[in-house]
Amino acid sequence: MSSPASRPVPPAAASQLNLRGAVDLSSLKQRTAPPAGQSSAAPTAGPAGAAPPSAMAQGAPETGGQPLRVEVTEANFQQLVELSAQVPVVFGLWASYSPASGELLNVLEDIINSYGGRLVLGAADIDAFPQLAQAFQVQAVPTAVAVVKGQPVPLFQGGADEQQVRSLLDELLKVAAANGVTGSLGGAGNAPAEAEPAPLPPLHQAAYDAIEAGDFAAAAAAYRQALLEMPADAEAKAGLAQVELMDRLQALTGPDGEALRQLAAEQPDNLDAQLGVADLDIAGGHIDDALGRIVGFIGRNFGPERETARVRLLELFEVVGPSDERVAKARQGLARVLF
Repeated sequence: MSSPASRPVPPAAASQLNLRGAVDLSSLKQRTAPPAGQSSAAPTAGPAGAAPPSAMAQGAPETGGQPLRVEVTEANFQQLVELSAQVPVVFGLWASYSPASGELLNVLEDIINSYGGRLVLGAADIDAFPQLAQAFQVQAVPTAVAVVKGQPVPLFQGGADEQQVRSLLDELLKVAAANGVTGSLGGAGNAPAEAEPAPLPPLHQAAYDAIEAGDFAAAAAAYRQALLEMPADAEAKAGLAQVELMDRLQALTGPDGEALRQLAAEQPDNLDAQLGVADLDIAGGHIDDALGRIVGFIGRNFGPERETARVRLLELFEVVGPSDERVAKARQGLARVLF
């Protein structure tokens, strides 16, 4: 089997898929049924600035009668979670007091329509459905969170331009494919057929297959061998950092994570606690917090522990992506504390 790209998982989202107990959606079971004669996924009024339902239908790809944008309610939420086993569902969380909400939903809708039924947008008013904001641990709106096979994947908070959104959604589809979610709604209309991806190098393919099987140690071994054979292999370097993060997170349950955060708060110079919480923050999409935590530790400590923290920080730069502006900011902070 071949993957769509040599990075089988995205920088931070993939680890969230494998983080046990990170977000519990089980309390949001469908509690009410839609009125007789009305589909639970029928569009309703959206936020100011968002296109009305009639405008949404125009120009959207044909998907067998299923809309690519759904207004999320308590009645249809569970249906959307179940749909995420077929296609990723991107939840755009908005509120009437946030002018940026309508802009975010318009951007998301236009882009998701262009994917030919491989993604669905769920527009969620957190004032009408506050439980959803709590379950997704939303701190501000607008926020975008995807769900794949019932598991949440944080995407971004606040505004984002089209290029940033497309990059995130492309990575999301790779995560979905790695977890067996490769469907589409309806016939995907007139969306152009994608070219067959080029096969991966053998060691990258071995790593990808190991990730699919949940064997992160074997995936790491394959990437290490690839780096031995070609030290400049940037994809292998990034893949190794990602699967090592996933392996570390696999051992953390929800209660373990809370205990680790408490220990880190009480012992700011405890290396293992600080690195562990940084891993959790990366998985949860709190990139600045994670990188800043390690930079702060490096600034306060010297000797072998400082070097261990520096090496981990460089690995997390690979996980997030070397070109990410948050990585650039952390590199500046690292330079200040080192020199």
